[in-house]
Amino acid sequence: MRKRLINLFDVSENLNKVVSYFLFLAKKNNKFLTNKKLQKLVYYAQAWSLVLNNKKLFDDEIEAWVHGPAVRNLYFKFKDFGFNPIDIEFDPEIENKISSEDKELLDEVWRVYGKYDANYLEILTHSELPWQKAREGLDLAELSSKEINTDLMKDFYTKKLEEVKQQENEQNSTS
Repeated sequence: MRKRLINLFDVSENLNKVVSYFLFLAKKNNKFLTNKKLQKLVYYAQAWSLVLNNKKLFDDEIEAWVHGPAVRNLYFKFKDFGFNPIDIEFDPEIENKISSEDKELLDEVWRVYGKYDANYLEILTHSELPWQKAREGLDLAELSSKEINTDLMKDFYTKKLEEVKQQENEQNSTS
């Protein structure tokens, strides 16, 4: 099967780097990425960058779609793959084109979320407040282009991090 080369210029340069890096990690780890899973990884990368690095990784809007968070232009770039793995050529030099801070963050997002399939990540995002808030008042199957608020993402995942730290402190104090 011949690989297709996809032009990602319809998404921001920074999002293009994030996508290319996740595709690189998938190939490096002999894993496959579907459009749906990629969308969730991009979402979590943005969320944790807001929390840990106090900055957006990219400026593209993340919308609250039926199957979870999605970047519209990114979805359409890979739409032809359907639920199949994305099989494209990507920048082989991506490791050298991404800052060490961003690389560290993306590696951690991959470590934590990359092991799950797209359906699990969809369920996970559906259980979390940022997606739920953006979908407020909508039926489960109703299409939406409502943006997921990045301030809410930062607040929600900051609280998640604080909860984990508190649990670790409690476990350490009882040991």
